[in-house]
Amino acid sequence: MKQPDAGPPPVLALKDVSKSFGAVRALQDVSLQLYPGEAHALAGENGAGKSTLIKTLAGVHRPDTGQVLLDGATVEFHGPADARDAGIAVIYQEPTLFPDLSIAENIFMGRQPRRSLGRIDRRAVHAATAALMARLGVDLDPGRPARGLSIADQQIVEIAKALSFDARVLIMDEPTAALTGGETARLFSVVEALRAEGAAVLFISHRLEEIFRLCQRVTTLRDGRWISSEPLDGLSEDDLVRRMVGRDLDELYPKQQARIGDTALSVRRLTREGVFRDVSFDVRRGEIVALAGLVGAGRSEVVQAVFGVDRFDAGEVHVDGRALPAGSPTAAMDAGIALVPEDRRQRGLVMDMSIERNIGLTGLGRLGRGGLVRRSLERGRAADWAVRLQLKYNRLSDSVGVLSGGNQQKVVLAKWLATEPSVLIVDEPTRGIDVGTKAEVHRLLSGLAAEGLAVLMVSSDLPEVLGMADRVLVMHEGRLVAEIPRAEATEETVMAAATGRTAEEKAA
Repeated sequence: MKQPDAGPPPVLALKDVSKSFGAVRALQDVSLQLYPGEAHALAGENGAGKSTLIKTLAGVHRPDTGQVLLDGATVEFHGPADARDAGIAVIYQEPTLFPDLSIAENIFMGRQPRRSLGRIDRRAVHAATAALMARLGVDLDPGRPARGLSIADQQIVEIAKALSFDARVLIMDEPTAALTGGETARLFSVVEALRAEGAAVLFISHRLEEIFRLCQRVTTLRDGRWISSEPLDGLSEDDLVRRMVGRDLDELYPKQQARIGDTALSVRRLTREGVFRDVSFDVRRGEIVALAGLVGAGRSEVVQAVFGVDRFDAGEVHVDGRALPAGSPTAAMDAGIALVPEDRRQRGLVMDMSIERNIGLTGLGRLGRGGLVRRSLERGRAADWAVRLQLKYNRLSDSVGVLSGGNQQKVVLAKWLATEPSVLIVDEPTRGIDVGTKAEVHRLLSGLAAEGLAVLMVSSDLPEVLGMADRVLVMHEGRLVAEIPRAEATEETVMAAATGRTAEEKAA
């Protein structure tokens, strides 16, 4: 399934590129061709080599062997500035703008047009920025400060910055991970406009439906090796998954049958002024309950209040009939609640600590005496959970930061499951992880529910909600507006409730 030779030459290509870091071979004889006017997907599990490939194209890494070709000629990038000057721009998942500077100042930082005596021509900067926004079909004020912009608007600013450098190749690394459906649609319309102008786009996403929606071709990597480059037309999601993981996934949403038991978590009229109000629900043993809704509906804020990270102003939280005080994570943990947060890097892990130390953080009292931790107990606990969750690592003493995103998520799960909770709250449990690891996490959650654990899951992934939940609770603008049994939950019923549509509007 090699790239065809017919047609226009690629604007940017890799030919038989290999790159190693010590004994780890990140890329091995990988080839890739990016063509003008085409959106090309890069697919693969965490650890497949996607990040190394991107950094090679962007001039961050230099290949050990092989060639980087620009318009058919071999080039050597000695740093990101060389790649940028060649017209290659990377848009990362989390943009890095100067928050106290305006949009225009961020775009033209260090190269503002000058007037006489070297003064910055602010009018020209604003006019050039306005022209870029018009070209992208986006209405953003050039003078608006970057602070307070949504992630979607920040990415638009980064794209505008790339266009100001006359970028011919746009590399987009997980650009939609933190976006709503509407923001994703706007981003895709911008990409389509750039394609129409002849730009080549390399798109990386773990969301297969986005790859099929936006891209024309896909290159798949597995364990640092090139597997295929082929048109998406005629390819199914199952075909792509098979190339990515090297096997058929038995089931992406392996929902096990579980006996539904007594109520483990009861929330009554929970209110936090200005954030959410009058939220009531129950989660029973053996049940997976999904908390769905659009970004900003208040889902994460509710579970953080239940766990005690944030104080609530009114209402009650009971675990096994025992009332919990507001604003006390310690009390929540003692009662048997565990919370796997949405942001695993900032709130779930200590990135500079080892794998074993991260797993042991929630059980320090059990791993030692007199304030001293017994390393043998800590390591044994970590090794046990590493086996149970099929963690991929080199040494347990390695920093958790060297793990892939999917394996980092497994460490967070191990840390909390080691507390033997009766209620497990997971906020976006599979965000930013590959499809193979996603299936493993789903299998784990389903198995835990079958063993009698009560699971409350916050997810923006609608297929995940429909595939895993026994009941779907839908929030809209801080209120719980619908409770939908599994048999009645569809994309239409969930989205209708999430967007606040009335019964009459749904019927129409």
